[in-house]
Amino acid sequence: MRPLTEREIRASFINASRKEVSSLSLPSDFAELDFDRLDYLGWSDQKFARRAYVVTEVDGVLTGVMLQRAEQRVLSRAQCSWCDDVTLRNDVQMFTARKAGTAGRNGDTVGTLACSEFGCSHNVRRLPPLAYEGFDREAAREQRIARLGENVRAFLRAVAG
Repeated sequence: MRPLTEREIRASFINASRKEVSSLSLPSDFAELDFDRLDYLGWSDQKFARRAYVVTEVDGVLTGVMLQRAEQRVLSRAQCSWCDDVTLRNDVQMFTARKAGTAGRNGDTVGTLACSEFGCSHNVRRLPPLAYEGFDREAAREQRIARLGENVRAFLRAVAG
């Protein structure tokens, strides 16, 4: 992912009002983020307990989505829909996003299960365990990285309608 500025991030949101965008808090470690190791930027808002955000490029356009976190975390036995990690015992959270445009104003939403702390980019970069003799772990990791990007973009496209 290419490095982003605060202005680009705020301008990217497709399902949030100007007021919601102006009041969002960027990640506390924003200045130290290593964008080369991120497939998307995801974070929870420090001011609004149930609000979270995801930003990435979709079809060449920087796209941001505001999410609502479910009140209760799903236990680690659930699988993240984005990174499909089955080896880590991460907490997974149900997130919903108001759809963009008229559909969102009418109350339509899209939901997903995702790592509660948005650690998917880190998860997919770990070498998977050796599944069988001759298993190409590097190729499997590259496939997981590509699949993560596809899954996140598919969710953002669903929000866009």
